[in-house]
Amino acid sequence: MSSFRWRENGGKAKTEMAGRLKVVNLERLEAGMHGDGGGLYLNVEPSGSRSWILRTMVRGRRCEIGLGSLSTKSLADARVEATNLRAAARKGEDILTERRAQRAAEKRETSIPTFKEAATIVHESLKGTFTSETHSYNWLQSLELYVFKVFGSKTVDRIDSADILAALGPIWNTKADTAGRTLRRIKAVFDWTIVKGYRTVDLNGVAVTQPNPCDAIRTALPKQNKKPSHHESLPHKSLQEFVQKLRMSKSALAVKLAFEFLILTAARTNEVLDATWKEIDMEERVWLIPAARMKMKEPHRVPLSARAIEILTLAKQFNDDAIVFPGRYAGHPLSKMAFLMAMRRMGYEDLTAHGFRATFKTWAEEMTKYDSLVIEASMAHAVKGIERHYLRSTFFEQRKKLMEAWSRFATNTPTGKVVRMRSARNS
Repeated sequence: MSSFRWRENGGKAKTEMAGRLKVVNLERLEAGMHGDGGGLYLNVEPSGSRSWILRTMVRGRRCEIGLGSLSTKSLADARVEATNLRAAARKGEDILTERRAQRAAEKRETSIPTFKEAATIVHESLKGTFTSETHSYNWLQSLELYVFKVFGSKTVDRIDSADILAALGPIWNTKADTAGRTLRRIKAVFDWTIVKGYRTVDLNGVAVTQPNPCDAIRTALPKQNKKPSHHESLPHKSLQEFVQKLRMSKSALAVKLAFEFLILTAARTNEVLDATWKEIDMEERVWLIPAARMKMKEPHRVPLSARAIEILTLAKQFNDDAIVFPGRYAGHPLSKMAFLMAMRRMGYEDLTAHGFRATFKTWAEEMTKYDSLVIEASMAHAVKGIERHYLRSTFFEQRKKLMEAWSRFATNTPTGKVVRMRSARNS
């Protein structure tokens, strides 16, 4: 509680007591306390700053209460506020405590971040833990797609379980894996806000920390009837349409060539992005990936179809560097986000580049008569079970035929017309 303060000049309080203050004179008043009557004063500092002060009795004690600056509060407004505060004080209300609580709340309101602001900070702090650029992008993108539009603009202390339910309910069963990952990310954001004290509220003078609104949300969501899933893949019946759209898309030429090459070789994303010309034998039509770049740490020979060779020939015309599919800067591969962004631009939000390996495997199992061992070898999968102790063949000759058949299937069109690559500048 503030004490009653008197400013003295030569032993006397410097006040203007002859009548009430006038608006036209407020900016001309010299340093000191200038009274308006009823305990309202305009305090003028030697620096020239001007602020309103109310001197009144609060529960038997004489106090002075700051009402704000002259620059933000007019004389008329100051008089109204002073009248209201005096009336409340006469009723016995503790107006000082109430004003402190109000100002503390206003200060907290301006300092508490919105959920979107908090999520951005948490995402930045987690960058070192993400396994790839794609992982980092997907972390924030899932919140952008499903959460920010629902409660991204609300401050984190005002969000409850009903908000979480409104955001995730529509996708909880239709996109079960995505919904589950998004819920974990929301929870991580709120864990951070709790540690920072942004979820602490004043309840009758007691600081109470609100719980994480994600903690009990699963009890309000329907049970998920989902099957174990891996990377989202495209049905093989839709592959030909995808390839034609890819060729006509506005992505950079290097991206389109690399993406189609990935599809036709059933290779992993990193294997394609880091491919070098010294690994390619154009005459033998073989791509030899060294063990150091393979998941199973075994060298892998990839038979190249006629279309794969055509792609490499076209790529060679625009690039003489070591990297087969260079990115924006010479000597550097495409970004690990390149394929993901290409699919986003084409409208395939839920697919992953890795999922095209599943597309190949499903097609090979369902649409061809090749042995499963040949199919697994084409994908550089380790052979499981007792067979792996005796198996020495890589089925290379059979794989040549299989990959050529896969290439013809993937690049075929209903009309029989080949859609050529639409050129675009490298990104």
